[in-house]
Amino acid sequence: MKNTYLLILLCATLFACKEQKSEQKEVVTEVEAPKQWLNYEGSSDDSKHIVLISGDEEYRSEEALPQLAKILSKHHGFKCTVLFAQDPAKPGIVNSNYVNNIPGLDALDSADMMVILTRFRALPDDQMQHIDDYLKSGKPVVGLRTATHAFNFKEEDVSLFKNYGNYYKGDLAEWTDGFGRLVLGENWQTHHGHHKHQSTRGVFAKGAEAHPITNGIVSGEIWGPTDVYGVRLPLPDDSAPIILGQIINRAGEYNEDDVLFGMKSSDTELATENNTGLKVNDVLMPISWTKSYQLPGGKKGKAFTSTIGAATDMLNESVRRLIVNSVFWTMGETVPEKANVDLVGDFKPSAYGFQTNEYWLDKNLKISDLE
Repeated sequence: MKNTYLLILLCATLFACKEQKSEQKEVVTEVEAPKQWLNYEGSSDDSKHIVLISGDEEYRSEEALPQLAKILSKHHGFKCTVLFAQDPAKPGIVNSNYVNNIPGLDALDSADMMVILTRFRALPDDQMQHIDDYLKSGKPVVGLRTATHAFNFKEEDVSLFKNYGNYYKGDLAEWTDGFGRLVLGENWQTHHGHHKHQSTRGVFAKGAEAHPITNGIVSGEIWGPTDVYGVRLPLPDDSAPIILGQIINRAGEYNEDDVLFGMKSSDTELATENNTGLKVNDVLMPISWTKSYQLPGGKKGKAFTSTIGAATDMLNESVRRLIVNSVFWTMGETVPEKANVDLVGDFKPSAYGFQTNEYWLDKNLKISDLE
């Protein structure tokens, strides 16, 4: 009887250990994979789907576009997907310096709208194909800040999409100067204002005060610490300037520790020249404009470009309203008389500027942390 009891006890113990190991194994297999993009639900199953593509080394698109997506989702009911640059060896961790990978671009296959703020990306063909297919469908595009030079392929790169590169001068004449020029109306040219020292104040272009994109905005209230980009005038084809950029001198001292570098929205002095001695403000550069585009073999679509739109520019209510209005307009939606662009959550953007690879490794910024 005693031996039988011991045998039963031993079997029960072994069974319990087996069950415990099984439960432990189940716990391990249930660990979630890291988020590689963010999704924000729309107000209904029929909500328009906006895909926002971040990936620039300088202007903190990884901070700006999640905030824009939150505004578009919470206040206006759009479904939004935000994509990020990542090293494939560290999925789910933002690395804006890694130019060869933005997971999730297949979301464009069912998107109604693309918002892009990338800089000098050289994406693999399978990722570029989703962008190319989207643009050939003639769907709307909003390009922000460095989107004028969104892509760049080196001579030694093997790619079917080198024509997208900012410096393209190849056999496909329509693609000269790449995606920026063909789709958005301009590629990278120059800093027209003094970088980190002269800010931008946006005023309405002649006749633009009646354009729906200016709804709820007062001329002169658009302001950002990023400087005006230079463009070639006139802009090509049917490009129509909406906002012109005044170059404003900093009233206070330069401050490297300030996210605005010592510049303020209350600064008012118009600059006469920039740091290179170039005369400025005599002829104002467009910083926002509309344009139609059409890829060879594709359908015609609408684009809106704004070279103001960095994360710290988004602190300005009128900048946010300009961008939100442009999303409505390019999609053919009725632009609100005064769109709700209140910030969602705690938005404290970082100062713009280039960072080292070590910075991104140390920062270890999880995409889930941006949600």
